[in-house]
Amino acid sequence: MRRLNRCFLALAVGGIFAASGPSQAADANPYPFKQGYPTPTASQHVRADEALQRAIVAYRFWYPTVSMEGIYNGNRAAGIEDGKQWGIAATGPRQVGFTLNSDTPYGSAVLDLSGGPMLIDLPQGAFIGLVNDHNQGWVADLGLPGPDAGKGGKHLILPPGYQGKVPDKSEGYFVSQSPSLKNLLAIRSMPVGGDLPKAMAAFETIKIQRWTPQGVTGPALAIVDTSKVALDSSSLKWEGNFQFWEKLDKIIQEEPIQGKYLPMYGLLAEVGIEKGKPFTPDARTKDLLARAARLGRDQMLVSAFDSQREGIRNWPDRHWEWVGLVPGTAQFETPAGMDLDARDRWFAQAIVTSPAMFKRDAGAGSLYWLSARDSQGVYLDGGKQYTLTVPQPVPGKLFWSVTLYDAQTRSQVQTDQDKAALRSLFELKNIDTSKPVVLSFGPNPPKGDASHWIKTVPGRGWFAYFRIYGPEAAAFDKTWKPGDIVRESAR
Repeated sequence: MRRLNRCFLALAVGGIFAASGPSQAADANPYPFKQGYPTPTASQHVRADEALQRAIVAYRFWYPTVSMEGIYNGNRAAGIEDGKQWGIAATGPRQVGFTLNSDTPYGSAVLDLSGGPMLIDLPQGAFIGLVNDHNQGWVADLGLPGPDAGKGGKHLILPPGYQGKVPDKSEGYFVSQSPSLKNLLAIRSMPVGGDLPKAMAAFETIKIQRWTPQGVTGPALAIVDTSKVALDSSSLKWEGNFQFWEKLDKIIQEEPIQGKYLPMYGLLAEVGIEKGKPFTPDARTKDLLARAARLGRDQMLVSAFDSQREGIRNWPDRHWEWVGLVPGTAQFETPAGMDLDARDRWFAQAIVTSPAMFKRDAGAGSLYWLSARDSQGVYLDGGKQYTLTVPQPVPGKLFWSVTLYDAQTRSQVQTDQDKAALRSLFELKNIDTSKPVVLSFGPNPPKGDASHWIKTVPGRGWFAYFRIYGPEAAAFDKTWKPGDIVRESAR
């Protein structure tokens, strides 16, 4: 938001100088005005600049919407049909998706509300779940962070404009209404004690069905296990080219208008995307929109990996940064409005939102820190060797992990090792918690024991997420802190 304000201020100042008469500033203006009016040359250039600027703003705002379509498309490409099946997976590097991790198995379903409400019957258990709308707006939390608090319940998701009968909480229902027809249900099954097969089997106890006031109707969605499937649930193939706008137009045509986004629909109309009308840009407009997609993506990646915000680090002498920058919010809300820079940062590297994801207090579901630089402040390089020293014990009631991601795909690093994470429930379960553990990253295994090593790829940058599940007070009050990632030659 601060960045946008600076841009608008610069434009305003430029306009003042342009209309102020002879001066050095006026002479330097490349788009001259005459007696307060734009010359034909000025009008031509200003219109071109305006079209590009508005397209970039529209791109950044609607990026989460197209990113969500990437998730839906990934499921469909794996043979999972909307409204008929849902996918589960013990994920690994073969599943491409923005900062997906292998700490817990995932379950995901496209909830199509065009045929009416959908019911998620969640049993008691160690589940963490949420529902997001097509714009990655928060609709509901389920399981441990939700209103059922892990005790189970019937989570009813209503379509936009629903006016029918709704059951109340006394009947065991938790009711939420979505502003979109297509929604994502995402559920984690916690591998308590490192029991991955049990966590996967727990998905079988969840029932997802169509609901009417008379009760559920039709069969429950069938489960498809995609653990072994190479699946791409990202928007990478669209995000930097004209296809981004084609995907967005399709969504705009299929989904109802959301009143709170009216100004942003207005921006889309100016670039030719308008509900109920065909999107038929000419060659010049296509080129402009492709350029806007590239520039918009690059601006978002700067927010993700080169943020200059104050307070972004939990420890001033470390390069670990908070991933979520507006604690305890569902959509990056602040007293002044929506923090667009924080929103860009999150969606450039991650997916879905929930207030539970951004809490910064003991007992929260989880916390995430990001490091893209080594101890000297240099970006992490897949061709170099590094170590990370983690003091023990890590302040988490459940478990913790370190996962490595490719900077270009924002997905787990892919190598012949087929491993991108070191997890306290699995690879690190037998470490001595009375002394620090040293983790290794690089293209070559460390000397001696290589069980605590993740392979990286020369020529590709990477970054790490440090996750703590069930974080305790020491994770927030700075009485505990991890080391920086140290390049071996720099030690």
